[in-house]
Amino acid sequence: QLQLVESGGGLVQPGGSLRLSCAASGFSLNWYAITWYRQAPGKEREGVSCINSSGGSTMYADSVKGRFTISRDDAKNTVYLQMNSLKPEDTAVYYCAAGFYYSEKLLLSSSYYPVKYWGNGTLVTVST
Repeated sequence: QLQLVESGGGLVQPGGSLRLSCAASGFSLNWYAITWYRQAPGKEREGVSCINSSGGSTMYADSVKGRFTISRDDAKNTVYLQMNSLKPEDTAVYYCAAGFYYSEKLLLSSSYYPVKYWGNGTLVTVST
């Protein structure tokens, strides 16, 4: 079965860290740019970070710049999102998406370019 599976979410206190994983099953991530999105309750989905297929270029939303780091390990067929200095406003379901396009527009909306695969999401809760 061709799918993306996110993991690593959970409950963390403000200022804490989490590392999310996005693992591909049934296909190789080598050819795809990967974007992390998140959706908080009652809010629209927003782009968080994106990495191109080679891993040589990354982009971040202003709200997470300097706190989050995206990376990929093609040998493990996995993309990571290291999240540090977490804030309550980071609470959301985090999704990864694989596509052939790499552009700043990916952080504005997932509608600009077709997404080949979506994961089912992992919940991150930042709270005392």
